Amino acid sequence: MTDLAVHRGGCHCGAEKFEFDAPRRVTVQDCNCSICAKTGFLHLIVAGSRFRLLTARDALTAYTFNSGTAKHLFCKHCGIKSYYVPRSNPDGFSVNLRCVDRSTFESVTIEPFDGQNWEAHGPGLAHLSTS
Repeated sequence: MTDLAVHRGGCHCGAEKFEFDAPRRVTVQDCNCSICAKTGFLHLIVAGSRFRLLTARDALTAYTFNSGTAKHLFCKHCGIKSYYVPRSNPDGFSVNLRCVDRSTFESVTIEPFDGQNWEAHGPGLAHLSTS
């Protein structure tokens, strides 16, 4: 990937802050699965090596369901899920674009993702966390 920039984000109260390297032009997934549809999560999947937590991890609490592979991480103080370890990319992170400063992006394309039929479509996301 070329034209990488450092992007920053965090939760509502500021107890968790992070940064990551990603292109200035990105495509994110708007998933319709049971949890994403209720939270409005917009997925920007990045390689684990390109993600840096800037605050202590003790501000986070985890929630898992179904296969237990995805690690949904929420701020213990304000309840926001600004990023998590996705089932499709356990070697990376899915950052909620809604929790990121958008000033470092040139363009953002939002595409629908059929998470209600995850078994058929989830493996198509695996390439997104490769460095």
